[in-house]
Amino acid sequence: MDFAYGPEDEAFRTELQEWLDANLGDFVDQGEIGDEHSDLTTRTMARRQAWQRRLNEGRWAAINWPVEWGGREATTMQNVIYSEVMAKARTPGIYNANGIWQIGPMIIRWGTDEQKQRWLPGILDASEHWCQGFTEPQAGSDLANLRTTAVADGDEYVVNGTKIWISTAHLARWGLFLVRTDPDAIARGAKHEGITALIVDLHVDGVKCNPIREITGEAMFDEVVFTDARLPVAYRLGSEGEGWNVAMGTLTHERVGTGGLAIGLRAELDSMVAIARTHNPGALADPGIRERIARMYTQVELTRLLNARALSKVLKGEKTWPEVPIAKLQWSHLSQALAELYVDVLGPMGVLAKGGPDAVAGGHAAHNYPWQRFTSIGAGATEVQKNIIADRAIKLPRR
Repeated sequence: MDFAYGPEDEAFRTELQEWLDANLGDFVDQGEIGDEHSDLTTRTMARRQAWQRRLNEGRWAAINWPVEWGGREATTMQNVIYSEVMAKARTPGIYNANGIWQIGPMIIRWGTDEQKQRWLPGILDASEHWCQGFTEPQAGSDLANLRTTAVADGDEYVVNGTKIWISTAHLARWGLFLVRTDPDAIARGAKHEGITALIVDLHVDGVKCNPIREITGEAMFDEVVFTDARLPVAYRLGSEGEGWNVAMGTLTHERVGTGGLAIGLRAELDSMVAIARTHNPGALADPGIRERIARMYTQVELTRLLNARALSKVLKGEKTWPEVPIAKLQWSHLSQALAELYVDVLGPMGVLAKGGPDAVAGGHAAHNYPWQRFTSIGAGATEVQKNIIADRAIKLPRR
């Protein structure tokens, strides 16, 4: 692996860092946005919307997009630098993460000129929120088993079915959904066929978003129910039946992206130690805690090197197998282990929730502990990833 950065990469890093120095400080100082009586999700999304708009002003919101659409056509190495710098600066998340990193590039790749003109500007400037609707009650890890149907009726599709665990659907105006336009494909053993990608207006009749309350008390996921919803054929992305190819583009990027989260894990670990030194320094003298912290540092560093190995393969035009699925497993395991360690390091203060007079760091540890359970299913269920690695990488014998 070559860890050296070229002159153009260093120039990219310098430009980004200088822009952050000039723009991040006053934004962070303003804290959360919105009425104090608003729920946490609403305030968080308002803050992310403002931050994405600030990024867009400097052409830092969608660095992978073409220049003509407000991007920078960033290289693979520049994407890594971007992730590193943003993680170290602990910048807010963005409003349209799905739209910027997955749906927007798919519209650029598969969309007509009219579709690009209609939807890309709203994704980029955060004026319209987007979600991604793939998962169903009977088609989670087995995505190709999806059953939501779209039957052509003139220049419209009539859509019926249910999607589940759709992030922020109740906040979105638009979404990219997978539907089945060939209802007989599953029965004939060709479930990957007959799937179509359809852009959905979530405000039309027949589409209902039901927020799902999580253990954290927030509602970031939804059940989306279609009941004879009529959507224009003109909203189809790509040709009818090409939905699987469209989906694979989004999922590949999602799983590569989660592998790069080792940078954020290191920043979280460093923050945890710093907070413990202030609020519960005695814990850092405990041999058991010290060993767990050391193991965590080691595992995070190993994951970073694993990501670097995958990056080297990308730069050489090779497949990132099995590094990407292994990195996904590492992300899931380390996110949860770090959340548990954070609570233990703070002791009794670790379970104090946001709003309490003695809560440390806004109750971050207490909130993060249950929240990180989602990493067991995010970007590919842990058990499924383990089975794939066991079968295709390690080649364990089948029972």
